[in-house]
Order: sequence, then structure tokens, then C-alpha cells
Amino acid sequence: MNPVEQYIHGFPEEVRIRLWQVRDTILKAAPGAEETFAYMMPAYRLKGPLVYFAGFGKHIGFYPTPSGIEAFKEEISGYKYAKGSVQFPHHKPLPLDLIRRITEFRVRENLIGLHKKS
Repeated sequence: MNPVEQYIHGFPEEVRIRLWQVRDTILKAAPGAEETFAYMMPAYRLKGPLVYFAGFGKHIGFYPTPSGIEAFKEEISGYKYAKGSVQFPHHKPLPLDLIRRITEFRVRENLIGLHKKS
């Protein structure tokens, strides 16, 4: 098991299922991305940082960098969010299509070299 799989296995089943869904969505949206572990959470890189996610007691944190948040600000407005993160509460369905589109946006951004370190 790699560190990301070990991380996911450490959660209760209902959270673990959601974390697997997020991971699968990211991997499909970012073919060729390197899956790693950074800042104590699953991390994905493709010509630089791409996205991160983390499990918490009441939500899943998704970290698509500030540019990913800014580009989808209207669509994430119903969730708690900050400069580089958004929280998807466990009591709501996961917006997997939104996670996919944000990840694809970040892939395009990195591939054309627009990623800027914050």
C-alpha cells in the first residue's frame, strides 16, 4: 500500500468511501499526475503542485491552490471556502463533477505554465 492508500485506510468506512471517490476522480481527471503525500495529506503533482485533499471528522478538504478556487468561486459559493481550499461536508453528496472540473482546470493551467507559486 502506498502512503495515500494507507492514509485513506485510517478513516471510518463512511469517510473512507468518500475519500476513495475523491482520489479516483482526481486520478481520472489528471492522467499522468504523480500521486504523493505532502503536508500530511494526499497530493498530486503534474509540472508543479496540482491538488490536495484531506479527510476530517465533518468534511473533506479539497485544496486546488488559490487559482482553482478563484476560477470556480461561483460554483463553490455554497460551501465553506478560503483562498486555496474548500470544504465538502459529509452530510452532503460529494460534488465529484466539480472536483473533476477543478482538477482538469489545474492540469491545463500547469501544462501551459500559468501556475504561479503563492
